[in-house]
Amino acid sequence: MKIWLTRHGQTRLNKAHLMQGRTDEPLNETGIAQAKAMRGILMKEDSSLVFDAVYASPLDRAIQTGAIIGGVEKDRVLIDERLIETDFGRYEKSRYYALGIGMSLYWACPEIFPVPPSVESIASMVSRSRSFLKEIEQKDYENVLIACHGGIGRAISGYLNDSPRGITWRPKMHNCEVRVWESVGGRHRFLARHTLS
Repeated sequence: MKIWLTRHGQTRLNKAHLMQGRTDEPLNETGIAQAKAMRGILMKEDSSLVFDAVYASPLDRAIQTGAIIGGVEKDRVLIDERLIETDFGRYEKSRYYALGIGMSLYWACPEIFPVPPSVESIASMVSRSRSFLKEIEQKDYENVLIACHGGIGRAISGYLNDSPRGITWRPKMHNCEVRVWESVGGRHRFLARHTLS
């Protein structure tokens, strides 16, 4: 099985440099164009590529991205609550550079600094992403696309990279970046990274 992971395209809140967790913000025009461009990149590389399933977070920006990159209608995207973005608590919609020292240090280096009150923990992110992926790996898919978010994507990447900490925090995923892994018998191998630049 090949597992294709993507982060949603740009939204109005991304463009304004605001923390965007569980606010249900749709893609803006740039985000739609990014998703279409990534679909084109993947089709240029392999015009026969078909996804057996496209999964997404319940937030519209992920559903839109999954549908476009996956080449399916929105109503064919499979929604899973475990793929929702990190809960940023009281930092939701805060400016990236005005989070305060505690949140700034934690988000830069969660391996060292403690999670601030009201923010979802790494352990929670790892637990729900692991649960989702172990379930997916039991299915008979050749290619599956997962459309999610920058925060939870770090935990999904951690599982697929077999990281002892359960996360791969850096490098962060850019909008509509696609990372591809092979999963065979619970073992994982990184195959490719596709970016728009």
